[in-house]
Order: sequence, then structure tokens, then C-alpha cells
Amino acid sequence: MRRLPPLSGLRAFEAAARHLSFKRAAQELHVTPTAISHQVRQLEEVIGVTLFERRTRQVLLTAEGQVLLPVLRDGFDSFARVIEGLSRRQRRATVTLSATPAFTAKWLVPRIAGFHNARPDIDLTLLATLEVVDLNSGVADLALRYGPGPYPGLSAEPLAIDRFAPVASPRLGLKKPADLHSATLLHFDWRRSDSGNPTWRRWLKIAGMDGIDSRAGLRFSDETHAIQAAVAGTGVALHSLLLVSAELATKTLVVPFGPEIEGFTLHLVRGSRRPLTEPIEATQAWLRAQFAQSSSPR
Repeated sequence: MRRLPPLSGLRAFEAAARHLSFKRAAQELHVTPTAISHQVRQLEEVIGVTLFERRTRQVLLTAEGQVLLPVLRDGFDSFARVIEGLSRRQRRATVTLSATPAFTAKWLVPRIAGFHNARPDIDLTLLATLEVVDLNSGVADLALRYGPGPYPGLSAEPLAIDRFAPVASPRLGLKKPADLHSATLLHFDWRRSDSGNPTWRRWLKIAGMDGIDSRAGLRFSDETHAIQAAVAGTGVALHSLLLVSAELATKTLVVPFGPEIEGFTLHLVRGSRRPLTEPIEATQAWLRAQFAQSSSPR
């Protein structure tokens, strides 16, 4: 007969050690931080060692905690894989894919019917959020992340390098960069400040355009609203050619002139500690194929 501490204490310790945070462990296990702290204290009393060095607003693993963490983590991962395999036959396959609201609305939603027709046995959930979800916690199985990386603890592969160019309604009659002097610039706010962000300031510099205030115009907190404003003829947006591919195809938007500038890389990422199931592999393959088939929107 094995003499083991209570499972609740082991789970609390593994989550707290993995996150180095009682608060985040509590969120994952749907209890309070106080409950996590109490369960860890009980575990330390049972096994007779201190597992955490508690500091103000911070916890660090002791040497004993560092020894225990990988054993529990690997054990719980094994439990999850086996239980997943046993229960897969009893329920429909589900895959959750996380992406920004703009990318979900403008790129994924128009293609989702194709995925459903190809794999009607997989229930694909699109999680549209600006938050960076924890892919190792099971909140989502896959995510499309936009940026230079790296992505620690995740398996990541590049899908496409985004490109940006001025887009406007053909009704505005723009023909050359100089026409921007009499046009309204449309902006959307990037969440992260980075010199590599494809902004009007960067585009005007690359284009060699002087005498235009890169800060003037209308600002939007949502990319899709900037697209809608451009379609309505409100002004000119500097936008992702991936996200406006449908509008360019129907000529409700046009690229009146260049240059195009490079944005960041779109990555397909998943939790490296999560089991790679066949439905997840199928979803990854579908996404790769969609990007491979995408032709230039120009």
C-alpha cells in the first residue's frame, strides 16, 4: 500500500510551482489563493520539508521543491494523456483555437465552413481574445500569435510574414502617395509599443514622404473598425493585407500605391506539455494548407 500525501495538496503544489504563483494556481484549479497556500502548508507538514521560499508577493522553489516538481508534473501529464485517450471514444473531438478578434472575424470565420466540411467529426471552437491564453493549462489547444517570438514553453511554427500597405475605397480616387496630403489617415492602436510596428509614421519614412503629420487622422482601438471606416470611404488605412484580402478581392478596398512594408510573423503555437491528439494535428494541417493556398491579395 502506497503512503502518499493527499492528492489535493500535490495538485496545489504542482500548479503553484509551475506558475511560481499561488494566485495563478488558484485560477487554474478554481479555488482561492488562500486554499492553495493552506494545501501547500499541509503538504509540507506531511512530508516534513519546506517546498517554497515565501517572499513578499513572490514564491520561489526550494531545492526540495525543485526535486518534487518534475516528478509531479510528468505524472499529471501522464494521467492527462491516458485519461484523454480513454475518454476520446466517448465524446466528440473538440479543438479550441485562440486568435485575436480581428483575425478571427476577418480571416478565420470566412474559412471555417471549409474546415467543417472537411472534418465534420471535429468541433472547432474559435476563442477570440486579445489576452494571451495559457496553452499548457487547457484553455485552448492552439493559438495564432502575431509577433517576433520566442514563445517559451510552447511549440511554435511560422505560418506567414504579414505585409502592410495603404488601403482605401476606390471611391476616393487615390493614385499616388502625394494624394495622402488631402486624405484622412486611419489608425488603430497597437497593444504593444514596438519600433517594428507597421504604423503610418514608419510607412511615411520608408516612402520618403514629407509634410504629412503621421499622428493626424482618426484612431480606432479595434482593427476591424479601421477596416470598416476605410470601406466607408472615411480615409486611408495602413492595414494587414491578410486581414483585408476579402475586401481586396471584391474591390471594396484597393491598394492605390506602395510601398508595402513588412509586419511581424504569424505563428501557430500549442502547449508543448499538452498531448498532441489527431484532431489537433488535423487542425494544424488545415491551417498550414490555408496559408499555403493563400495567394497575394494584390
